[in-house]
Amino acid sequence: MSIHAGSVARQRAQLVATGLHVERGGRPVLTDVTLTVNRGTRLGIVGENGRGKSTLLHALSGALAPDRGEVQRHGSLGVAEQEIVVDAGRTVGGLIDVELTAVRAALAAVEATTAALAAGHPGADEAYADALEVALALDAWEADRHVDVALAALGAVSDRSRPLTELSVGERYRVRLACLLGAGHDFLLLDEPTNHLDRQGLDFLTASLRATEAGVVLVSHDRRLLADVATKVLDLDPSSDGRPRLYGDGFAGYVDGRRAEQARWEQSYDRHLVEQRRLADDLSAAQNRLRSGWRPPKGTGKHQRATRAPSAVRGVHRKIEQLAAHEVTRPQAPLRFELPALPPLPGTTLLRADEVAVAGRLDRPVSLALDPGGRLTITGPNGAGKSTLLSVVVGDLTPDRGTVTLAPSARLGLVAQESRSCDPRTAREVYEARIGRLRTSGDVRDPVPLGSLGLLAARDLGRPVADLSMGQQRRLDLALALAGRPHVLLLDEPTNHLSIALVDELTEAFEHTRAAVVVVTHDRQLRDDLAHWPTLTLPGCP
Repeated sequence: MSIHAGSVARQRAQLVATGLHVERGGRPVLTDVTLTVNRGTRLGIVGENGRGKSTLLHALSGALAPDRGEVQRHGSLGVAEQEIVVDAGRTVGGLIDVELTAVRAALAAVEATTAALAAGHPGADEAYADALEVALALDAWEADRHVDVALAALGAVSDRSRPLTELSVGERYRVRLACLLGAGHDFLLLDEPTNHLDRQGLDFLTASLRATEAGVVLVSHDRRLLADVATKVLDLDPSSDGRPRLYGDGFAGYVDGRRAEQARWEQSYDRHLVEQRRLADDLSAAQNRLRSGWRPPKGTGKHQRATRAPSAVRGVHRKIEQLAAHEVTRPQAPLRFELPALPPLPGTTLLRADEVAVAGRLDRPVSLALDPGGRLTITGPNGAGKSTLLSVVVGDLTPDRGTVTLAPSARLGLVAQESRSCDPRTAREVYEARIGRLRTSGDVRDPVPLGSLGLLAARDLGRPVADLSMGQQRRLDLALALAGRPHVLLLDEPTNHLSIALVDELTEAFEHTRAAVVVVTHDRQLRDDLAHWPTLTLPGCP
């Protein structure tokens, strides 16, 4: 990352992408992306799963060279990807030092030039002034305190001697995010930063991003964060000319602009079809005249009578060619999720947990009961044991105390928290293996066909799961949970990585299914949407 001295350089900081084009396996992932981010800009990047949002961040950061186009970076960058690679032996403190490299260098320069000034070295006064300007611009003396504040607010591990290998994916992410918020970078590139945060962490992140003077590029499906933070939104979903659309006026401007853009596209396509049909009729009529030896009425010049029909055919052909040169593509219908019919199992309590606890993970005993068609949201701070509770309920983890009772014949479907899969099998093969196990066990006679769910595009079914985006893998996880038509559907942070449209469709489906549904979530918008459901709040660690 480049570092510019002083406030003047910071004012000139800029991140510019021009004509970016990226392909994967011959398939365009990004097409003609052009954008400019200055300090103070807060750009949200949205789009369906697999549209190249993370790829764009990689290109902006320099981690990926585009096939065409260029990126110019003037200023320091702080990057938070969805996952963090852990170097053997690195500690929390080591990661903080890496992220605060510029701060450490600025403070060392102030110390060195101060010594030179005291010793009366020639030019020391100018060198000291330059070093001081850099340190002040970075707020270097307060950087570690800012990191400590962010660690506490995000619920991150603050023990700097703790090895990163001992931390979960979410814990590592929170440490990295705290470092970035305290490092004073010119630009922050953040990929799904809300996925591992609880309510307190979400509020802190929102306030921090609204207050920062840095330029922010934010890939997120979190509707509340985008609404609270984004000043502009770049939409990577299909458009009439294949290029991304940039909308002003924040998230609300994007929602209104996207709706208007889609309406214009559909109207243009309809007019294009009407004109195609009209010209086809004109061509057919002109060709019929040519074949029948048609001549215009008497009184028309001899030459005109001989050439009028062929000329009409040629004229129509020219118009067809002109129309084809300005062809309007068919508006692409987005995937639409269809929740399958999930059967009820009336007459009995489906699921009961009585005073269950797991040492070190779910220390305080928890009880719950779920009846047919029941609804329940589970909330609580990070570390409270929400995911542990679901693991106990589905039988993946044996509690140290308490009991779990599942009604006879009751089927459970679990969408656990996300974890990057390296499975070399295709999405179709993974799903078919699941269907095969269901048929062999005899648990369900009519498993759900994958194509009926509207979760994955046909072109993605034949791709290795390892090559799918996190959002596409998350869609496959949801499909696998639904394959056996569960009586109880349990979802752990279901909005993580899923597109905005799918989250809305999933939320609507919750209201109509006859199955019982349990949702663990920190998503503020989803919690508001499900506020009428009963809620189980797990307390934080004692």
